[in-house]
Amino acid sequence: MDSKAVKFQIPNGSIARLVLFRVFLAASAISLVSLLHILSGFDFGWLASVTPDDCKADLGSANDNMTAGSYLFHSRFVNPFWGSFDSPRCKEDAKLTISVVTELMGKQFLDCGAKALCVGEGSALAVSAMQQLGFSSVSGVNKHRLFSLKQKHFAYELDYQDCSFDFVFSRDLDKVSVPALLVLDVERILKPGGIGAMLVGISGSSPDNLIRSVAPVSSLLRSSGVVHVRYMNDLNLVVFKKQPENASPFQQFRLPSDCPSLAVTKPLIEQMEPLVVEKPIEFEKKISYLPKFMDNSTMKRLVYVDIGAGGLPNSNVTSWFLPSYPIDRKAFNVYFVDYNTSILLSYVKQPGVTFVYHPGLVGKKVPVPNNTEGDLDPSLEDEEFNFLAWFKETVQYADFVVLKMNSGTVELKFISDLFESGAICFVDELFLHCSGSAGDEGVVRGGCMDLFKGLRRNGVFVHQWWGD
Repeated sequence: MDSKAVKFQIPNGSIARLVLFRVFLAASAISLVSLLHILSGFDFGWLASVTPDDCKADLGSANDNMTAGSYLFHSRFVNPFWGSFDSPRCKEDAKLTISVVTELMGKQFLDCGAKALCVGEGSALAVSAMQQLGFSSVSGVNKHRLFSLKQKHFAYELDYQDCSFDFVFSRDLDKVSVPALLVLDVERILKPGGIGAMLVGISGSSPDNLIRSVAPVSSLLRSSGVVHVRYMNDLNLVVFKKQPENASPFQQFRLPSDCPSLAVTKPLIEQMEPLVVEKPIEFEKKISYLPKFMDNSTMKRLVYVDIGAGGLPNSNVTSWFLPSYPIDRKAFNVYFVDYNTSILLSYVKQPGVTFVYHPGLVGKKVPVPNNTEGDLDPSLEDEEFNFLAWFKETVQYADFVVLKMNSGTVELKFISDLFESGAICFVDELFLHCSGSAGDEGVVRGGCMDLFKGLRRNGVFVHQWWGD
């Protein structure tokens, strides 16, 4: 063979490089197809919820549902990486989750048959811990709802239907930018009667200040009530229960066994005037006043408290007392509670009538005029006025207490405080103004009718008050 033939059979350099490049591409394509086939059953969803703070044990539960190919990928590449984060902190977090769940099970708030969800950072670890305790239906998610600039409203990031879970646990309340969104989202996906549990950071210098720790959660709840609070591992555990459907408002509060006023009035509820949707003509003549059913001859100290009368529409200073009431108004020690001194000072012109300045009814401090006439309560100058404490001190030794109030946000919170503290047991008769109009700030969830029915179911002798 001559040299020309040899030169013809050997490709030049450029052709050789082109052929090798094409062979490399073909081999890469074949390898990629094989890798995709191996990983076809692999779920990458765990990457969204597992963080370096999660223990490698978190991945153990995920391994149970893996295909052979995805398990190979896990064992060769993922576990060696995440294994470096198997730290004492992870073990402490696992113990904390177990302590929380064990506490709730001991209080009979939770059992292993509950459908549970763990929300937020470390959710995969919490899921693993609950599975070790015997929970079979538990999942985790590390997402919160965000504001959508495109749709211009808040969109739920917890992709679950309303009323989906028996138990929801989160320790992210102190970590999110808008805690209210997390609380509302958790409450939304809880079933009626379901339990929500949140770990909240300690506020202030005292770790035992449980009252303050409850406020960030309880103040945001719409259809739930706090049922348990406990200090745990430098955090405060706040547990709330979603009200069952058609439940009475305030039924989550346990009243004292010795509650004299409700013990007397509860049997009389059936004899009261019926609740109506619209204001009846001459409604005041149709009211079944409580003294009609009682012997008031032995009553010595009678107290009448009117809260927020200045905010009522068509308020008339000449007819502030209850019309046709069986007891003369002069027999009462009268207290008007409001922030508007210019209006209510006109009431305070008779003996036995006291004006109580309560700036909290408007949410800001209102200057007190110097040229006031009549009796003013000494608490008028107290910037830290504790209205509930004042109310209990004023009425606890009274023989008969009548409370009349509007249904503003602050007033409704006061009713809840009365139940929670047991001070509702000092109230004999309640007159509540709640119009139920669309623009009424005081309308509670479910409407005014639900509020009245709930109060009466609890034994409160409450009347619908349609304004002066």
